[in-house]
Amino acid sequence: MYTQALNVSDGDERTIEDAERAARFQARIDAEERIEPNDWMPAAYRKTLVRQISQHAHSEVVGMLPEGNWITRAPTLRRKAALLAKVQDECGHGLYLYAAAETLGASREELVDQLLSGKAKYSSIFNYPTLTWADIGAIGWLVDGAAIMNQIPLCRCSYGPYARAMIRVCKEESFHQRQGYEIMLTLAKGSAEQKALAQDALNRWWWPCLMMFGPPDQASQHSDTSTKWKIKRFSNDELRQKFVDATVPQAHYLGLTVPDPDLKKNDATGHWEYGEIPWDEFKQVLAGNGPCNRDRMAARRKAHDDGAWVREAAAAYAEKRKKKLAA
Repeated sequence: MYTQALNVSDGDERTIEDAERAARFQARIDAEERIEPNDWMPAAYRKTLVRQISQHAHSEVVGMLPEGNWITRAPTLRRKAALLAKVQDECGHGLYLYAAAETLGASREELVDQLLSGKAKYSSIFNYPTLTWADIGAIGWLVDGAAIMNQIPLCRCSYGPYARAMIRVCKEESFHQRQGYEIMLTLAKGSAEQKALAQDALNRWWWPCLMMFGPPDQASQHSDTSTKWKIKRFSNDELRQKFVDATVPQAHYLGLTVPDPDLKKNDATGHWEYGEIPWDEFKQVLAGNGPCNRDRMAARRKAHDDGAWVREAAAAYAEKRKKKLAA
């Protein structure tokens, strides 16, 4: 038995080596060490990060579309400037996140092609229309509020570039959430018609925002491994509950009614208990059958095609500069 190692094939040796590396890697994760791009990491860890970061980046870019068409229709110059700044921030967030994904060996061109081909996903929330100005307030208050709840723990993500990018993203999302809540407060304290607009926006955005956190924990495909590797710090249901607990009192302060007849406070736990989420709708939106899925993808493809000359010019300039420096 002392000579068994002599009969181990090269493939078995690699398997043993990878298992030892994986054990050391997990020990670093458990010790709260940050993983950097040049560090060894399991292929599944890299794949999980690319999937999550790219989906996050796609969501930031597509997220500009529901609000962008309201910039010219915002009611005051101050509102226009604030909304313009917000949309600009979202573009920057996409840039940070694509750059973070590139540190894992995924090119930006590859990731964008996956989005445009429909292979990659973005957040389901951006497939809903913005029908009134109140929707801009609801997006800032609810959508960005849910994003903050999900993204603050990512500042402690085990992968360094992602965690560092999220610090600035969260600071800017905090501004977006306050901007949205101020819009809702102005409408809720305004005329009866204005308050009705605010209530209508809350009615339409409440359930899609709860779906933003992803499927229930028992139906989530990636939560266990993401939590083990400390990419995620909380489960979908935990984050959803934190969002509900924080948001319901804000709605009450606005004098608005959360559109959930089953909503009630559990005095024993201190949590707000909510009704059944319409998961069938969530599945339909993910399958591409939401109110604006086709419009969003058509807009992104058009923007990509219209910007081809810019990418070609930049590539030509870079090549020219390279040859000049070489000479």
